[in-house]
Amino acid sequence: MLDKVISGIVLIGMPGAGKSTIGILLAGKLGLEFEDTDRTIEQECGKPIQELLDQSDYLRLRAVEEAVLLKVSSQGKVVATGGSAVYSAAGMAHLTANAVTVFLDIDIKEINRRITNFDERGIAIKPNQTLTELFTERRELYLRYADIRLECNNQDVEQCLHQLIKSTQPFITS
Repeated sequence: MLDKVISGIVLIGMPGAGKSTIGILLAGKLGLEFEDTDRTIEQECGKPIQELLDQSDYLRLRAVEEAVLLKVSSQGKVVATGGSAVYSAAGMAHLTANAVTVFLDIDIKEINRRITNFDERGIAIKPNQTLTELFTERRELYLRYADIRLECNNQDVEQCLHQLIKSTQPFITS
């Protein structure tokens, strides 16, 4: 049982896990606002995340992402984070203080199936790091921050959404 008052939901997970797609639907079903921190980063920078990465590097994106996470409130919202949000301890502490944090967990095969534009997706990855290496590195962080781990392999959006509602509803206060 969570030992905090919950007024929002934060979704974490790898690119392709369905955070944005499911987050929008979940917010609608629960009557909460929705925020996608990747879109917030793009609004603040005035350019797509991939362009930011092309013009600088993954560390610059992480710095911008941390600044955004520290400004975003999860109160009364479903927040879909970028896959690299978990690298910011300060950002995650702020974002999850009054929210239930759900890790949408998919395996590497499912990620490869869902992501066909890896090089254009705006993924904060180290030079020469493979997707498998990134997955392994991040998975430990996702598990550390997650209040709830939701298995989403071989499920469609509606199945994941149903599981998500069922697992989070007991924790949400209005």
